[in-house]
Amino acid sequence: MNDSPAIAEAVAAQRDFAAGLFDDLRALSIDEPGVTRDPYGEGENKAHRQFALVARECGFEVSTDFAANSFATLPGRDRAAPRIVIGSHLDSVPHGGNFDGAAGVVAGLTAMRALRSLGVEATCDLTTMAIRAEESMWFRVSYLGSRAALGTLPTSALDATRVDTGRTLADQMRECGADPECVARGDASLAPESVAAYAELHIEQAPSLLVDGLPMAVCTAVPGNFRYPNARVIGEYNHVGLPRRFRRDAVTGAVDVASYLDDVWQANEAAGRPMAVTIGQFFTDPEQHSLTHVPGEVRFSLDVRCYDEAQLASLEADLLDALAEIEARRGVRIDLGPRTGVPVGTMAPELIAALTESARRQDVPSILLGSPGSHDAAAFAAAGVPTAMILLRNANGSHNPDEAMEIDDFMAGTTVLTDWLFNAVSDAASLR
Repeated sequence: MNDSPAIAEAVAAQRDFAAGLFDDLRALSIDEPGVTRDPYGEGENKAHRQFALVARECGFEVSTDFAANSFATLPGRDRAAPRIVIGSHLDSVPHGGNFDGAAGVVAGLTAMRALRSLGVEATCDLTTMAIRAEESMWFRVSYLGSRAALGTLPTSALDATRVDTGRTLADQMRECGADPECVARGDASLAPESVAAYAELHIEQAPSLLVDGLPMAVCTAVPGNFRYPNARVIGEYNHVGLPRRFRRDAVTGAVDVASYLDDVWQANEAAGRPMAVTIGQFFTDPEQHSLTHVPGEVRFSLDVRCYDEAQLASLEADLLDALAEIEARRGVRIDLGPRTGVPVGTMAPELIAALTESARRQDVPSILLGSPGSHDAAAFAAAGVPTAMILLRNANGSHNPDEAMEIDDFMAGTTVLTDWLFNAVSDAASLR
């Protein structure tokens, strides 16, 4: 029987453990003005070594897979039964914050310690997964570690190059002791059918909870996206005095693209269809551009995301039509380059309901909220695993050194997670 006060007390007793692990991770990866845990590099490696060290000290079973993901397991009665996985990533953007990703890993270990202190006997294994390479800005491919474990990472991802080293994912994986040949074969270290449910706790990457004065939300969906990391508008370099009718100006063509996308975003938001557009890079060639030169090329990156697959497909089809019109009008050529994308990650309705009930039982105020960011949870959901997320209040956004998750909010969210797990591990078969 769920004893809500006992669960809350058991989690509260882990406060110093959780705070200490956050401090240790920060100390290992400090890179002023923030932290850098580069994926399939030394920064991420240090964090995974610390995770393994702490998990062993806790008495959990520790393992790694062919993608160098790390696992800490509290064994259940039936070791062959589908397991429950709590997870998130340990990598970060350059000079990022200490909580993006790491909060979910620390929450998993904290919840497992609390459940063990309560003497909970699980019917299946309960595993905290520290996932590799979630931050797609490094290789420009999403969910590398989680999709590799699930057997859903495309072989082509192995040829993606890390933006700072220029080395392929396959090479970076080998350097970290991983085996990219397993990815090439489509192996799965965590086959979807072997996972009863996946849950991820993550800081919110927008100020919604901050504005609403709430510590947490139960996530309803993770947006899908399409991305063009290396798009170009190709015009014609020419003299600054060239009359307008003769120009093939790459900058004005690129500005038209950006303006079109912003108009589409505004129209969709006004119609109640949430989405987001990000042009993360937008630049002319520094070897060619000058004050007195009509620019002949602009390079840009594009990320478009939303919560509905039909809307996502429509946005992309309309974009392609709009680009053709801009090409004709501006006399330029638009080469979007290689495309990547991931499907919308819809959270399991029954898990949304269960987490909402756990929040009510634990007297933790919460709302239902879509996540504005991408998360490994979407990879699990896309693979058919029942998936859930808890979002935590966090000031100053993420992907910057000023992330400001409060430990009180972290403990509240972890209490809700632990309350749900208390029931889930006693009847894991009902999750599927």
